[in-house]
Amino acid sequence: MSTETGFRYIDREKSWLAFNARVLQEAADESVPLLERLRFIGIFSNNLDEFFRVRFAAIRRLSLSGVTGEKILGGISAQQLVKEITEIVIRQQSESLKVLTQIQKELEKQNIIIINENEISGEHENFVKDFFIQKISPELVTIILNDLAEFPLLKDTSGYLAIKLVMKSVQKSKMLGLVKAKQEIRYAIIEIPKNTNRIVELPLKDGKQYLILVDDIIRYNLSSIFNIFEYESIAAHMIKITRDAQLDIDSDMSKSMLEKIATSVKDRRIGEPVRFVYDQSIDKDTLKFFLNKMGIDASDGVIPGGRYHNRRDYMNFPNLGRFDLLYPPRIPLPVEGLSLDGSILNKIAQKDYLIYAPYQSFSYLIKFLREAALDPKVSSIKITLYRLAKNSQIISSLINAAKNGKKVIVQIELQARFDEASNISYAEQMQQEGIELIFGIKGLKVHSKICVIDRIELGKLKRYGFISTGNFNESTAKIYTDLTLFTCHQQILKDVDKIFDFFDVNYRIHRYKHLIVSPHYTRSKFYKLIEREINHAKVGKPAYISLKMNSLSDYGMIDKLYEASNAGVKIKLQVRGICSLIPGVKGMSENIEAISIVDYYLEHSRTFIFCNNGDPEVFISSADFMTRNIEGRVEVACPIYDEDIKKQVIDTFNVGWKGNVKARYHSEKFENKYRIRTAGEPIFRAQHETYNYYYNRAEKDKF
Repeated sequence: MSTETGFRYIDREKSWLAFNARVLQEAADESVPLLERLRFIGIFSNNLDEFFRVRFAAIRRLSLSGVTGEKILGGISAQQLVKEITEIVIRQQSESLKVLTQIQKELEKQNIIIINENEISGEHENFVKDFFIQKISPELVTIILNDLAEFPLLKDTSGYLAIKLVMKSVQKSKMLGLVKAKQEIRYAIIEIPKNTNRIVELPLKDGKQYLILVDDIIRYNLSSIFNIFEYESIAAHMIKITRDAQLDIDSDMSKSMLEKIATSVKDRRIGEPVRFVYDQSIDKDTLKFFLNKMGIDASDGVIPGGRYHNRRDYMNFPNLGRFDLLYPPRIPLPVEGLSLDGSILNKIAQKDYLIYAPYQSFSYLIKFLREAALDPKVSSIKITLYRLAKNSQIISSLINAAKNGKKVIVQIELQARFDEASNISYAEQMQQEGIELIFGIKGLKVHSKICVIDRIELGKLKRYGFISTGNFNESTAKIYTDLTLFTCHQQILKDVDKIFDFFDVNYRIHRYKHLIVSPHYTRSKFYKLIEREINHAKVGKPAYISLKMNSLSDYGMIDKLYEASNAGVKIKLQVRGICSLIPGVKGMSENIEAISIVDYYLEHSRTFIFCNNGDPEVFISSADFMTRNIEGRVEVACPIYDEDIKKQVIDTFNVGWKGNVKARYHSEKFENKYRIRTAGEPIFRAQHETYNYYYNRAEKDKF
């Protein structure tokens, strides 16, 4: 979109695709270690899968409804947007294949060879055949399609090999006195097993490491799979289907929310196809057969690709012991003044502490809950849960607390996208242990990251707790950057307790003295904070706004920032993903700069800093400036009152802002241009320098 045509916003879907292009840039970057580049290929592919299941699916539903949706989509019709997105994705897919090919060439120089079924040597033949028999064949699902009354349901989390068998059988018929042979063609489908690592290490050969994909092991053994057929030729090409991931929640009042979500998750597997990716070398008649049988229009979400799909599996590419081809590991740092050995509650009673994972250890949060579970003075624990690790220590700590007689109240979000099944399982587990569960509020997702415990000290109630920008998930805490505030501030924690009251009695809207809570107060409060900067700028007082978030797409917030820019407020934006604001436009946003940092860690923390005439107000938040976060979710932004912690948040924002290696500019043209260093300016890699910042703080604490 262009301001020349009167548009003030960048389309959010295209902006998201521009973010994924930045991920692909990391895969293409020769300065990134080779195996890490493969990981970024996997992340790019996984991101694209989720994009089609959620964002593209929603636009496609709108386009099929017959409504143009121009008002919703900011001036472009849904039909046109579907077309443009498809064109962008085809270009990105083509680019990703080029990048992957280049990476494989570089791996070969490192004596790491990825082979296909036609390159299996005599030394590897027995291994591949045995691996197929022992590991793959028992799980293999193969279906002959020609005579089926109904085409089988293909899952959107799986890859498939589309099989074409040209049979030897001859049908004889007399035509004009001649015998004419007619070849029979049979089609089949093979589901690629998911319980086996898709990338298989082969035995070393001549000092080189060889790998092969499960797909090609299956291709190598096609003759044993189809040995009952007399065929002349056989071909196998990979296809992948992506389905609409929208949940349709049953309105049956007799069912519990747990039952409704569980049913919806099961029904998701039959969602409408929104993307069909195929190996572009597939025979035209084979492609036509599958599209027709699945009822897919060749012009709707049909994406030509390479030989392999589900490249998200590269996220788990084996390290092969080649640590020289990986980023050096960073050990999470301790927090100054906060030990994992002594009582964490006693420390928090004296002052607030800030944890910045993964630069600092997430273990402090586990320590907090484990101590609370055992402490005889603790009477209750209340916590919100959104996404959890596969084997969650958070859950085990809460169950431990319940077994110790604590009252444990858990608000668990059953509609956390793609984590519904996991959360249902955890919910059932916690219910069995006597934990009181809250399943959210009708029409609102609970995305806040809060915890409060009640502790009886000298006969009086005292609260302890934490508020975070990210999920309480020890797995993602290793790669997502998130801030967690530990506090004993009684007024802040009284507000946190009110939020749990709101979960229990939804019709009662509370007033909060310290926290900014969606959906009731976020927009109005941040409008007031921006308005104050505008008023200060107009009278010549210092005025600036520094915001860091994942996404910025709410038009109201963008308009308010445009207004601030026009008043002379200097605005710095670090927006990792979607940025619908157009920065640097004279008369609209000339005082706004916007960058995105994509590097080894996923930038996930949200921090909001307002100048306040030289006495900055600082917040950490679970919310982005997206309409869904402001109006459709329960979110919490928390003020930072401790001056040292306030300085940490401001310092780390400024460290990120100085980045000149992995920082790209946001723009309406989606160029993803890197911030260029000026002459003589030293290299400043923001994530490295953030680690150094906290390392130096930890070192000072030793003396």
